Amino acid sequence: MKPVFKRIIFFGIILSLWELGARLGLWTEIILPAPSKVIVSLYSGIENMTLLYDLLASFRRLAVGLAIALILGTSIGVLIAKSKTADDTIGSSLLAFQSVPSIVWLPLAMMWFGLNDKAVIFVVVLGGTFVMALNVRTGIKNVPPLYIRAAQTMGAKGLDLFIRVVFPASIPYFVTGSRLAWAFAWRALIAGELLTTGPGLGYTLRYASDFGDMSMVIGVMIIIGAIGAIVDQLIFQRIEKSVAKRWGLSS
Repeated sequence: MKPVFKRIIFFGIILSLWELGARLGLWTEIILPAPSKVIVSLYSGIENMTLLYDLLASFRRLAVGLAIALILGTSIGVLIAKSKTADDTIGSSLLAFQSVPSIVWLPLAMMWFGLNDKAVIFVVVLGGTFVMALNVRTGIKNVPPLYIRAAQTMGAKGLDLFIRVVFPASIPYFVTGSRLAWAFAWRALIAGELLTTGPGLGYTLRYASDFGDMSMVIGVMIIIGAIGAIVDQLIFQRIEKSVAKRWGLSS
C-alpha cells in the first residue's frame, strides 16, 4: 500500500474516533470540540476572508524573514568555514544562540521595534539564520580534500576554487540548511505573531483563545501543522532527495 493511502486511513481513523468521543460526551467541548465543529469554524473563517488575510500576512512576514535568514546565514557560514579566527569566535557562539528558543527573543524584539511586523520578522530571521549558518559551515568543512587538491593542480584558487569546487560540493548541506531554516523560521513566525496586533495565524490563535473559541483554536493549529508538513514534504524533501540523488548520495 502506498504511503499516501496509509496516511489517509490513519487520519480517517483518528478523526472518526475524535468525532465519536465528542458526540458521546467523553470530554467537554471547551477541552476538545468535535472535528465537525472545527470544520464549520474554519469554513466561517474562510468565508469571511479572515483566515485568508491571516495567511497572506503570515506568509509575507515569513518570506521577508526567511530570505534575510538564508542570505545572512549563508554569509556567516562561509565566513566561519573559511576563517579560523571567525570560527573560534563567531562559530563558538552559534550553537549557544541556536539553543535559545525563538520566543525568548520576543521581549528584546518588542523593546527594539514595538508590537509590529519588524519585531516578528526579527524573530523569524533569528530563527532561521543560526541553523543555516551551521549547515553551510559543515558543508564547506566536509568538502573532500581530494577535490580541492585536484582543482588546485589545475590552477584553481581563491574565489574561482570556491565557485567551481567548494560551493557545488556543499550544495546538499545548503539544501538541508534551507529546509531546517524554513522549519525554525515557521515556528518563530507563529511565536512572534502571538504577541502582535495585526492579522496573522498566530494573532488569530491568541484571539480565539482569549474568547474561548476552541474550535477556531484547534482549526488554526491544524492549519499551522498542515502548512508545515505540506511545504516540507512537497517542496524541501523533494529538492533534498533530488540533490542527494544527483550528487550520488542516494540511489
